[in-house]
Amino acid sequence: MEFAGGAGQLAETGKLDAQIIARFATVLQAAAQEPLDEQTEQIKALLSRRHQLVQMHTAETNRFEHTHDKAVARSIRAILKTIEKQMENVDRQIRDHIDRHPELTRRAEQLESVPGIGETTASLLVTELPELGRLNRRQIATLVGVAPINRDSGTYRGKRFTGGGRHHLRARLFMPTLVAARHNPAIQAFYQRLTQNGKTKMTALIAAMRELLTILNIMLKTNETWNPKNHLIAKTVATFVRGT
Repeated sequence: MEFAGGAGQLAETGKLDAQIIARFATVLQAAAQEPLDEQTEQIKALLSRRHQLVQMHTAETNRFEHTHDKAVARSIRAILKTIEKQMENVDRQIRDHIDRHPELTRRAEQLESVPGIGETTASLLVTELPELGRLNRRQIATLVGVAPINRDSGTYRGKRFTGGGRHHLRARLFMPTLVAARHNPAIQAFYQRLTQNGKTKMTALIAAMRELLTILNIMLKTNETWNPKNHLIAKTVATFVRGT
């Protein structure tokens, strides 16, 4: 709508909308995303369903913690058991799908070798970020929306922001990044260095996510499993730490 208004087109019809969309695509020239095969699409759908179940489980758990009625508590426990069984079923289907796809299996196993990256997160990355390992660090960070962007305009002069990209993927990487910031020595050192230098926890967490993605990108690009002594990984960690 904003592009249409800026182009002087205020009327809205099916034909006019199609024309302005075509003009927008020509101007933007966005890079095409890799098409997903049927197998990967199925895994992606299952991951989305698992995320929904987790949200439902969290909501019911919160209700259970605040209820004082025994009948309501019994109902909530029954619902929680049903959700947990569904989560187990979905997890099994995700594993089965990935096991039937050798390339996805290899990539997922490499990612799971990193402290902080579990089976679900690895599955999420290989299906919703297939570009991982095939682009440079800046491009990967931009795709996920964790690359610092300049906004040297007006009151924002000198400030840097992150955002855009695949926000749903970024949101689901918060918890794995937090785990890595606690249990992955490389990410932990970087995260602590940032907070000690006065960065807010959220700013430090976003930066840690960017570093984690950079390391994962290198691992898949070089076909390596997690090894902090790997010279490329070590160099990446050192570069991030020096930049804090």
